[in-house]
Amino acid sequence: MDLNKRRIAAAEFLRRNRVPAITERFLNELFVRQPADVHGYLADCLFKLSTPPRISDLRGRGIFSENGMLIVEAEVFCIVCNKEKSMSSAAVISHFVPVGTEESQRSSDYVETALQWIHEPFRTLLLNQDPCDQSEIDQMLSDFFASYREEEKARLDRLKAEASELEAVACKTPVTPTKKKKSASKGKKSTVDEKLFPPPEPPEPVLLEGMAVGSVSLAVAQCGAEIKEMPLYKYISALKNQEVPAHFHVPVPWITLLSCGKKSPGKLCLLEEIILISKVGRPVRQSVTLALELQKEMMRLMSTSGKGGITLSSVSHNGVLIVSCDRLEQPLDLITDACRNLTVPLGVDVGLALNCAAPKLVDYSKGKYEVATGGLKSPDELIEVYHDLTSKYPAVVAVIDPFRREEAEQWEKLSSRIGISCSLLSDITHKPEAPVLPGVHGYVFRHANETTVSDLIHAIVSYQGSVVMDTMFSECCSGGSFADLAVGLGLDHVKLGGLSGAQTMAKYNRLIAIEEELAQQGLLVCKEPEPPLLSENPNEEPAAAEETHMTQATVLLTT
Repeated sequence: MDLNKRRIAAAEFLRRNRVPAITERFLNELFVRQPADVHGYLADCLFKLSTPPRISDLRGRGIFSENGMLIVEAEVFCIVCNKEKSMSSAAVISHFVPVGTEESQRSSDYVETALQWIHEPFRTLLLNQDPCDQSEIDQMLSDFFASYREEEKARLDRLKAEASELEAVACKTPVTPTKKKKSASKGKKSTVDEKLFPPPEPPEPVLLEGMAVGSVSLAVAQCGAEIKEMPLYKYISALKNQEVPAHFHVPVPWITLLSCGKKSPGKLCLLEEIILISKVGRPVRQSVTLALELQKEMMRLMSTSGKGGITLSSVSHNGVLIVSCDRLEQPLDLITDACRNLTVPLGVDVGLALNCAAPKLVDYSKGKYEVATGGLKSPDELIEVYHDLTSKYPAVVAVIDPFRREEAEQWEKLSSRIGISCSLLSDITHKPEAPVLPGVHGYVFRHANETTVSDLIHAIVSYQGSVVMDTMFSECCSGGSFADLAVGLGLDHVKLGGLSGAQTMAKYNRLIAIEEELAQQGLLVCKEPEPPLLSENPNEEPAAAEETHMTQATVLLTT
């Protein structure tokens, strides 16, 4: 009787789960198709009927980036065919770069907090969630972080209030004032300077623990792509466009050639990076090869003749030549001569972008920018510097952060002077909701900290324009995914850094692989550039060019 009941229960179980009907259909299809791998065909048919994977676990670990910075990697696990399986892992870096012992300890503390978040509460929040529901998962992560930020802000406000109370008590102690006429006059002068030179905007608080949010979001996106059995760039594009588009274009790589900023030897401080931009349509492999040849030629010129007093100091971990310069013209003359020697038409086949990072060069006591050691320029004087530079070197087609955001009037003035031939870009990494600056043609935005994949998609859709994606100085460990993000988001430009280092070159290699894959599939198209970034119509009428330029936006997105 027990055996008979078991047989009846088994038959009912199989009928309830439609096993006989499904098996009969598969066997009929198997006979018709007669595949070489019979059992593999059956396994594939059954796998398609299996329960969709659900997130079963999240794990985090502290890992070291290319430059030794401690960051967080998140790993996503799902139940697949009744077994727990590791689906993906990703790491998103922090804005913070440790320098000394104290800063390194702070970085370690933030990483520890981020790991705690991943293990709990993120694990509980995402348990049994569909990893393909990117927007809902990102919303959960963002809501948690927003709540934490409010709590942290309230805590800091309480500390400030307590400090103010202690200061007020201390001020009740009578102190005999010291009369100094000179100091009074100096104070008056600083008041005048303060009116002429706007004080810096209050910095947005950066909670470095947020790297857990970005890492989990990217890992979930990679997991979704794995489940859908498609490359990450196609999966990201489907999230952005609600479907996989019929065609893709590969962003133009911006390759950093030289660095002669404030941290480099020599007097020059203004040019933190000089970047090579290839013409739209040139394959990525050719752009990388050309940049390598240019770097070799520049190194030869500096070693043989000490070209114009410029000398090679060192090479950064990601392949950027750090040079010692005293004048603005020196590095640009070096690149011009190298292009001439290699018969590369500078300004036609390739252009240049200048990352000035001017906000880092402000001397607030004098209300001026330190263009070179001992060489200070007011905002209006700096307009003339940029105008003269772009007039002498028309190959310069973009300038990043020529001023602080507070100098809105100077941004507008500079755009009216050089905006037809040169794009002005502003870094809004720390102020993604900042108001639009007059005269700005595009923005820099980095993928770091609490930025989710949905945040990236929202930013690209919001700015409605050509986008350049830039890397952080310390590379993200998920190097390959960076190129996938750039292609999937439909960016027109991507800034990947120099040409050295395993993680940096992984980005270039992945971009090359995507381009070649799309070409083989017949899905690759060439998107026309937005003026004035190496426009196909250099002889366009100025009025028409300006009208077209001002209605387009270039956004530089970075990791």
